[in-house]
Amino acid sequence: MILRSDLAHWTGWNVAVTGMDISTAKPGRPTAGAAVARCLRELPVHRGRVIGLGCGTLHPGLYYTEAWGDACDAGYVLPEPSAGAGALMQRLSDILRHQRIDAIIPCRDAELPHFIKLAPALGRLGVRLLLPTPPSLERCAPQRLPELAAAAGILTPRVTRIDGASFLEHWASLAAGAWVRPLVIRSVAHGACLVHTPVQARQRLARMAGTPEDPLLTQDYVPGVDLTLMALGDGSGALIGAVMLQKQPTYTEQGNAWTGVTIDHPPLLAAGERLMRELRWRGPLELRMRSDPQGLLHLIGILPGFPAWVHLSHAVGRNLPAALLALLQDVQPARLEFAAPRPGMRFIGSAHNGAVRPAAPPHLVAGAHSQAGLTSDGQLLA
Repeated sequence: MILRSDLAHWTGWNVAVTGMDISTAKPGRPTAGAAVARCLRELPVHRGRVIGLGCGTLHPGLYYTEAWGDACDAGYVLPEPSAGAGALMQRLSDILRHQRIDAIIPCRDAELPHFIKLAPALGRLGVRLLLPTPPSLERCAPQRLPELAAAAGILTPRVTRIDGASFLEHWASLAAGAWVRPLVIRSVAHGACLVHTPVQARQRLARMAGTPEDPLLTQDYVPGVDLTLMALGDGSGALIGAVMLQKQPTYTEQGNAWTGVTIDHPPLLAAGERLMRELRWRGPLELRMRSDPQGLLHLIGILPGFPAWVHLSHAVGRNLPAALLALLQDVQPARLEFAAPRPGMRFIGSAHNGAVRPAAPPHLVAGAHSQAGLTSDGQLLA
């Protein structure tokens, strides 16, 4: 087992980052792994290695070496979250026999409960994580947003848990004119979609399946401007390093923005501070709000982890992945150096196409870029 030195400064840590699939083609929000890796790679003071962890050898983030300045020094394949926490722990133990890892930054929503469960065991192996408590994570579930918003004194749309069949029967019994506004149908696994008619609702529900852990929900639609805030928490209730964005009207099918511009919005910041005090959150999170025509803010969703646009934090002088590592080394939030808000910086998402060799990429096989490689099924090479 290759363990860390307790005296090492975070700027010399080896940091593993999950969520290298970065896909916008499937439901849910794009993962932030590659963007987090870029934040660390482009930080001049960080001298440690950046290790990409993906759930497949074809996850694009593992291949961004030339185009994005060698974002990852090494890459390893993890089991899918559906395999459970035990399989994840076994795989990480295998990797730690060959590769020192001082901290892990999870960037896939489905992995977060597993890492929370495994945090004590990983800590004994020298791996640090900044994660929310299970109660904090549960309070961010879409079906519990009204309860959380009320406690924080923030408006939020009505949320109703639905059963697909009864929902369709209900709307089929109404006249066409009874559908007075659009509805949002959402789940964690499938993201959110806006439906305007019962026909659209039927089509969407046919493609979505809820579970007791991830139920299907309807959320009243609030017209207005989409605002979002990403920040860190240290468990004390403080909001650390907030970066605020106004989304532009270019969205994926699940409602994720392709473009946006940074803003300085005191009411949004105040709402974020109230929510953070209520949650006492640890780690990164994204707050999604909507400003209605009267200027009132409504909480639309809370998403654990970094958003895909986290690289913008580096561009505006508030490198949040770096700040996370400093917090893991018990640096006090007041000592973190953040630039003043920089309104007007634009975020533009893109799809990157790249050519790779038929064999595994250089940083996924034994050689200069890694201490251990992978076979085609993701096992470590001797």
